[in-house]
Parts: sequence; structure tokens; C-alpha cells
Amino acid sequence: MARGAIPPSPLPPRHGVDAQRFRMPQDGSWTYLRDHLVERLSPGVPSWEVDRMLRAGEFVDASGTPLQADAPFVPQAAVWAHRDLPEEVVHPEPPVVLHRDERIVVVDKPHDMATMPRGRHVVQSALARTRVLTGLDRLAPAHRLDRPTAGVLMLTVEQRWRGPYQRVFADGLAHKEYLAVAPVLPRLALPLVRRTHLVKDHGTHQAREVEDADPNAETLVELLETAPGADSDGKELGLYRLTPRTGRTHQLRCQLNGLGIPIVGDPLYPVEQDVPLGFDAPLQLLAAVLAFDDPVDGTPRRFVSRRRLAAWPGAWPLG
Repeated sequence: MARGAIPPSPLPPRHGVDAQRFRMPQDGSWTYLRDHLVERLSPGVPSWEVDRMLRAGEFVDASGTPLQADAPFVPQAAVWAHRDLPEEVVHPEPPVVLHRDERIVVVDKPHDMATMPRGRHVVQSALARTRVLTGLDRLAPAHRLDRPTAGVLMLTVEQRWRGPYQRVFADGLAHKEYLAVAPVLPRLALPLVRRTHLVKDHGTHQAREVEDADPNAETLVELLETAPGADSDGKELGLYRLTPRTGRTHQLRCQLNGLGIPIVGDPLYPVEQDVPLGFDAPLQLLAAVLAFDDPVDGTPRRFVSRRRLAAWPGAWPLG
């Protein structure tokens, strides 16, 4: 079976999390599916647990039929099963639904919530929690927000809508505005357009700006308001509007740090800090506005976050 022809999971999500798909290799010496699974899942899943799952009918084929221990190994076949979920800290806030129709769901994602299930953030991801909240099992993100960043996140309702809406972001057709709280630097003339070359090396958490390289990241930086003595040291803070023209990893956080105005509460910039998972001092960055022409019917779409940044003491610009 060709890779693109593999059917969707026959198992419904559990706690908003999809079953895992195991695609068999092209060839191998295994006679039975069980033998391959034991070898493949070791050492994380012991052989007795594989046997238990098979006895319980937890591995299924594309039709949803449970597979037994004596099921033959079939090259390139696919089987599905739900894996044990990691222990997670329960996020105190749910995503808030801003909009819902037959094609998309738009939510206001809280700070410190991953977009997709990953690592330590699975059931508590925005995708899993929104699936449970809405009852829509096939939701999928059209784009992503960094885990520390709050704000407007769009998801598609069904597979057939995923491509058109993802292309809005891939082709740079979405207008995005962010709000951030950061120090005020009197010598910094604003507004300005920050154009730099960003690189994020594999295995590192921080992105970095490379001098004398062609720009691949561009952001309009505007200072909307200042609040003298607003931070804990009595220094002046500013409320900034950031309008990215590109979407590189950590673009806003890295570029503001490069300007000498790192975002308040950032655990990575300018210096990476070992911050335990918590929700008391979030990154003061908000995906505030998302606007685009609908790729299906051409309707102008505009979604605005209802959240505000806790470190900002002044008037809030979003109604």
C-alpha cells in the first residue's frame, strides 16, 4: 500500500489524543505481528505489555478489527493503538472558542499550552483540549503558536479543509498582529522594520541572528504606549505591536532580544533559564489578531484575542 493511501485511524481519539499508527517495514524476518511489535517497541514497552494489549484487542487494523497475537506480519501494513499517556500538570485554563463553523474552529489559546501533543504536553495541548471541548475528533491545527505564546489559534474541522487553510499560512497570506510587553530603550527609534537572518540549530532551544546573511525574517515593530516604573525594578515598560511578514521559529522573541528589548517573562532570551512548568509568570506575548481572505469562499476573516497581558498596567488596545 502506498504511503499516501494509508487510511485515517479507525480508532477515535482518547482524551482528544489520536491513536498511534505503526507502519510495518518493507521486509523483515518476523512471522507474526507480535514478534515485530515486541522488537519495535522495546525497551519502552516490555513484551508482556505487548501481549496484554494484543489479548485486549488494543491493536487494530485499518478496518478497526482487533489483531490477535498470531496475526501474521504483513509488510507495509499499518496498525493502530493508543499508547499510555504521560503524567501531566493540568493547565488551569481551557482554550476559549472565539469562532466555530463547518470548516474551522478558532480558539484563544492560554499561555504555556502546547499547540500539538508533544513530549510532556499531550492531553493538556490546545488540540486535545479543544477536541474534548467541542466534541470534534478530527480537528487539526492550520498553524502553530509557541507553547509560551497565548492568543488566536485556528484549527480545521475535517481533513478536506486542512490543505486550503494551511496554505494561507504557508503562502504568507495571513495578516498577524502580536502584542508584547518589553522594556523601553530610549535610543531605539520606532517604528522600525527588523530584517535579519534567523537560524535555529538542531538540538538547541534558542534561535540566533546571523550577521551579513540575507534576511529571512521580517517584523514591523511599533511602540504603542509606555508605562513609567511599571516593572519590578521601577523601569519603564512598553506595549509593542509586532507585525511579522514571515514566520520563522521564535522570530519575534529573537528579534526583540536582538534590539535590546527582550520580552518580559521570556525563559529563553536573552539567557536560557531552567524554569519549572508553571503558570504564574508567562511570556508576555500575545497573538492578538489573525486576518485573511477565506481560501474556500473568499470571505474576509478577522479574529481578535480577548486576552490581555498581565504585566501591562495601562489601557488595553483591544476592545
